[in-house]
Amino acid sequence: MAVTQHPDAVTIGELIEAIYQRFDNAPLTYGHGTDNAWDESVYLVLSVTGATDDEGSLNLVVAPEDEERIQALAAHRIEERIPLAHLLGECYFMGQRFLVEPGVMIPRSPIGYLLGEPLENSIAPTITRIVDLCAGVGCLGILAAQRYPHAHVTLVELDQQATQLARQNVALHNLQDRVQVVQGDACQWLAQRNDQWDLILTNPPYVDAADMQTLPQEYRHEPELGVHRKYPDLPIQWLELPDGGEGVFLWDLKSAPSPLSPAHR
Repeated sequence: MAVTQHPDAVTIGELIEAIYQRFDNAPLTYGHGTDNAWDESVYLVLSVTGATDDEGSLNLVVAPEDEERIQALAAHRIEERIPLAHLLGECYFMGQRFLVEPGVMIPRSPIGYLLGEPLENSIAPTITRIVDLCAGVGCLGILAAQRYPHAHVTLVELDQQATQLARQNVALHNLQDRVQVVQGDACQWLAQRNDQWDLILTNPPYVDAADMQTLPQEYRHEPELGVHRKYPDLPIQWLELPDGGEGVFLWDLKSAPSPLSPAHR
């Protein structure tokens, strides 16, 4: 934890600048919570020291053990190109803390930004049944449970490691009474049930093995992803993303068949 003694030691502001210089001079790729070297250095220093993200923290002196850990993590980040969230064991997404580990996807889906105001005209705030398929560490389902306080949410994830982390994240956010985590194949699990869902969320695997090999090294610390299927005949609505881009759609299950039905397999 940052302290205000030891006047000869480095301050938070000085350490952020030093780490920034190291990151900026290294061939790093960003995209797992930050998109530039400065924000990455701020993220690292504040995460380890526990200091608040405001100007008043810049002159606080960093404890020697914190500085040592920060420098060691920076070295790992540079030399092994490991995403910082994996090194820290946690990340922040939509202002919420989520536990992560090497080998799982780091939360960053644009669907998270759409769960609030952008969907108010499409989804009633009183919905009661939500399922998150291919849930990973559970970020979207947890955000949905917070957004729709009357809803019970089921998270379905195939990977054992991600499933365990999803359960930990549900407990972290005190949602055990409304959020259930199931380990299993999402398509098989859904096909075996006759439940009626008010909202189905999914950010499924969509990058094939060949494309994975062309991605920066940081992305190869995450699990390999499967091939994306397209359903051009579905009457879907493509959603406008806050930061631009495309790739997220909405469809009304009451007026169109599910892509998991035999007609669309």
